[in-house]
Amino acid sequence: MEQEQKQFIKRLPQAEVMDLRKIITVEQEQVSSLTLVQRSSLAMTLISVDTGSSIGGHSSPGDAMVNILSGEARITIDDKPYTVRAGETLILPANIPHALYATEAFQMLLIVVKPEKKGLRHVEKGSRS
Repeated sequence: MEQEQKQFIKRLPQAEVMDLRKIITVEQEQVSSLTLVQRSSLAMTLISVDTGSSIGGHSSPGDAMVNILSGEARITIDDKPYTVRAGETLILPANIPHALYATEAFQMLLIVVKPEKKGLRHVEKGSRS
């Protein structure tokens, strides 16, 4: 009897080459998102933002890696603007306000790595503590 493998990255096929730009399409005048992983210390989300739309100012308790898949975004980190284009990546530091604006419709993969919760620690299988 085959054991069913748990899928840690949701909503995407395993062992299949894919184009993430086809998974999260740009919707007119919308910001759309598709959560792939949501854990206390890690989140992965596909996001699309139509031209002229924005994700307002906020901060996160973890570092956020924005990987632009298509289009162009103006990303502001602590009031300093950056232009990020398809194929480029920008790290948004933890606890620093940032905002995103679509100068051109864009799609991105967002990965947020947050600190581990206190009292929790990862123990390798077979190790002794």
